[in-house]
Amino acid sequence: MTLMHETEVIIIGGGATGAGVLRDLSLRGIRAVLLEKGDITSGTTGRNHGLLHSGARYAVKDIESARECISENRILKKIAGHCIEETGGLFITLPEDDRQYHEQLLSRCLETGIDAVEIPVSEALKKEPGLNPEIVSAIKVPDGIIDPFRLTSANILDAKEHGAKVFTYMEVCGIFSSSGKTTGVKALSGDGSVHEFHGNIIVNAAGIWGQRICLMAGSELKMLPSKGSMLIVDYRINNTVINRCRKPSDADIMVPGDTVSILGTTSMEIPYDEIDSPFPENIEIDMLLREGERMVPNLSKTRALRAYSGVRPLLAPEDSSDGRNITRGITLIDHKSRDGIDGLVTIAGGKLMTYRLMAEMTSDLVSEKLGKKTSCRTHSLPLPGSEKVTGNIRKFYRDISNSVVGSTMYRHGKRIFNILKNDRKNFRLICECEMVTEGEIEYALNNLDVTTLIDLRRRTRIGMGPCQGELCSYRAAALFNEYGKASPHESTAMLKDFLEERWKGIKPVLWGDSLRESELTYWIYTSLFGLDELPLNDTEREEK
Repeated sequence: MTLMHETEVIIIGGGATGAGVLRDLSLRGIRAVLLEKGDITSGTTGRNHGLLHSGARYAVKDIESARECISENRILKKIAGHCIEETGGLFITLPEDDRQYHEQLLSRCLETGIDAVEIPVSEALKKEPGLNPEIVSAIKVPDGIIDPFRLTSANILDAKEHGAKVFTYMEVCGIFSSSGKTTGVKALSGDGSVHEFHGNIIVNAAGIWGQRICLMAGSELKMLPSKGSMLIVDYRINNTVINRCRKPSDADIMVPGDTVSILGTTSMEIPYDEIDSPFPENIEIDMLLREGERMVPNLSKTRALRAYSGVRPLLAPEDSSDGRNITRGITLIDHKSRDGIDGLVTIAGGKLMTYRLMAEMTSDLVSEKLGKKTSCRTHSLPLPGSEKVTGNIRKFYRDISNSVVGSTMYRHGKRIFNILKNDRKNFRLICECEMVTEGEIEYALNNLDVTTLIDLRRRTRIGMGPCQGELCSYRAAALFNEYGKASPHESTAMLKDFLEERWKGIKPVLWGDSLRESELTYWIYTSLFGLDELPLNDTEREEK
């Protein structure tokens, strides 16, 4: 049996851009659904370093991208405050770096409207005591950090509250067309059911996977898979975004993120058939550590928590195969004018920083193709949670610790009132590293499209702190059963999947403390909890 769905617009891809398009269209009163083959942010959006670009990184070579970044930087600070921390950023020059690049960067930043100013080395070292004392110059820029999981989830939440529908674990396997016009898609759900979605416009916002979507419609869109790997260390060793002041290169940035710091990034071309499972290689980890220590020598004394990789959604030009030399500019394609295929629109290129602008451009085109006169409102309306909070929030939660209230407020903004209650069961801690409460998990299960324990991690940061889920994942798994979201067997199986997923990122940095903790985790879950005694699922039986 095939399940049928009717709408106006079908959006493929649950990253920041797809979520942004869904929100924009919903605010314009246009009916839309979003289809994602995994969980939201499970692709490239969830595999970056979370930098709120000032645009300075692109100012020397890509002025258009730099201008887009600083413009969106200012907008996001207004509409997505609960997803952002305004840390500021530094571009530092080391003795071996070209001083001329410092001058070029400063000049181009001022030319593009980026508030960049040279500061004394002594001031930079005071701001970031862990910096290499050998630095010869520093430029302060308005960089910051933005949580891509929180940002995407807030866009999805707002869209749903305005009538949109979201289908995760729904993989598009075919596109319907008639007389040169696309009319809908066929998709397979995670439970094996077949669905058909019919609408006037299909928006391909699948990022690097967009090439596959275009092929289904009979259009060729060549993309360049450029893998970037990053390394997470176990505490926040810098509170300001630190950039190496040189031409874009490997290991030239360290970004503070919640309770950790992230060192990035690399650029390596990979075959297109490897985009589903990018993996950091030893040579990348060694290089990240070596180059990172030139910026922050204390890096050698920290524990590497995990490493991960993402694939940049870059359109491949005919004259280059180097991911760093390709513009991060936005490409919006109306396939009617390009290929004679009406009803299909592709949004590609860009970056997390410009997701809202990309969504606005796409929604403008969709509105035009639908013959509707609508205007964008996403630049002025705050995301759910980022509405202004008045008064002292502590007066509502006198019996709850400041750290719990502060952490919940930090992650959910004004939506804290939908989450935190003066009830001991509600505010009991499930994850001590990230201060995640049972109430926050209950809220995520009921409101944020959470299907698995891995999804829950993306909504709440559970398991993303120093213990990497060792002491909180089994508690969270039990709540899936307690709140009626999974059977006891299903809860235990998703616990195993969660630990296996964590293991993928830990394995590349398996030495010293990481190795010792992995052994402890293995002992706890196998010898103590007997997790390896679970009956095999169908996939495991096939592998056996």
